[in-house]
Amino acid sequence: MIRDFLDSWNLFGTTYGVGLLAAAALSQVGVWVVARNQIFLGAAVAQASTLGVAVALRAAPLAGLAALGWLASDAAPLALAVAASVATAWIVGRPRGAKSESAEALNGFVFLLSSSVPVLLLAHSPHGLEEIQRLLFSTLLTASGLDLALFALLAVAGAALTALAGDSLLLFSVDPESASAFGLRAGRWRALTALWLGLAVGLAIRSTGTLFAFGCLVLPPLAAKGLCREVRSMAWLAPALGAAATLAGFFLAHVLDLPPAHATVALLAALVATTWLRGRSQLIN
Repeated sequence: MIRDFLDSWNLFGTTYGVGLLAAAALSQVGVWVVARNQIFLGAAVAQASTLGVAVALRAAPLAGLAALGWLASDAAPLALAVAASVATAWIVGRPRGAKSESAEALNGFVFLLSSSVPVLLLAHSPHGLEEIQRLLFSTLLTASGLDLALFALLAVAGAALTALAGDSLLLFSVDPESASAFGLRAGRWRALTALWLGLAVGLAIRSTGTLFAFGCLVLPPLAAKGLCREVRSMAWLAPALGAAATLAGFFLAHVLDLPPAHATVALLAALVATTWLRGRSQLIN
């Protein structure tokens, strides 16, 4: 079985590579999402990316000839997916006054709006609906060499940012008021994390689908949280767990002929459940 799996890299090497790098890149920024207790922000951002793809697919047939070439290309859905992700991460993550809606309410609103509108936009476009269904189903088989390069760059950038600014990210995520008191400009750090989150999720949606993107964003950090005492350790353990679980999920999918994205997320969920049970048993003992 292992030999067969290794042989399959000749055919699916790009797909496997994109999955591993995407899992690592998503887990890197997911650590700070989990540290700020904004897990459902990840779901809203992921679904908003799907809305961006739907808008691009719907706009292409309606655009003038001058814009049709760009809108009909693969670059348009990717660009709008990233733009929708970044905008959602920025708007929902902004501080709100006492009379403003809660973050949970905004996340729920964005998630439901972005779940319903894409289907309505593409209800009479069979190929458009197929694309939305592909994104929701999560398949990595359409991943390309460009995706591989983008996620490699994103993973390296995420590791560099964690190494160079991990303490500042930690302080901003855990205690924004203290971060401001120590001279950190909250607006800049909020913009940086929104851009990082939006890029990671927006890029992942097109190549991996919603389930895989959201799963790798939050599940590896949650598993790392159950194994580590400090967020600093989580920042390095979570990407490793994400990549390892993705590799195991791909192997399981190859052996049992299962969807790789779903196998990976199921393994990650099982890992999180195991860490939770481990934590409860330690409290009892």
